[in-house]
Amino acid sequence: MGLPCVFIRLSGCNLRCRYCDTAYAWSEGYDMPVSEIVREVLEFRCGLTLITGGEPLIQPNSTHLAQALIDLGLKTLVETNGSIDISNLPEKTIRIIDVKCPGSGEVDQFYWGNLGFLKPSDEVKFVISNRHDYEWTRNFVHQNLAVFSGQILLSAAFGKLDPKELVSWILEDNLNVRFQLQLHKVIWEPTKRKV
Repeated sequence: MGLPCVFIRLSGCNLRCRYCDTAYAWSEGYDMPVSEIVREVLEFRCGLTLITGGEPLIQPNSTHLAQALIDLGLKTLVETNGSIDISNLPEKTIRIIDVKCPGSGEVDQFYWGNLGFLKPSDEVKFVISNRHDYEWTRNFVHQNLAVFSGQILLSAAFGKLDPKELVSWILEDNLNVRFQLQLHKVIWEPTKRKV
């Protein structure tokens, strides 16, 4: 968070989270070959890239795109909704797995096998809509991520939970997680694209 990053947003998603802020990615978009995407990324002269969606792993060439970026020496992250197996991603990919809380409406879609593929460089993210989501997340972290040495991120669902409230719960429980804000929504208009 806070570093310049080229976002590559792929179309399509297999989930319909209640708080989704990129519903346009469910159907908008157009076909581009991996080589053209890479060419456009290189124009930004930025060493950090994030492949996201929708859900990027439903696109058959997402792993090829990640490998192409890694081969060029770019630090490459893939943010997934956690419902699809991440084991085919290139080894040097930093995976950000979004575990869906009950408030998302998609809590039952998590692919539990992904926990076995986590590396210390990976991140596990939770978007919190309310106190119930927070308590569910706290239990998930204690039960399933106690030995995970990567980053655990908690973010308040935009417009649904005051970030200050989430921070107070984290501090009250001394929960070993990293609080996260969607900085682009703080700096620019919340609905602005291509910033």
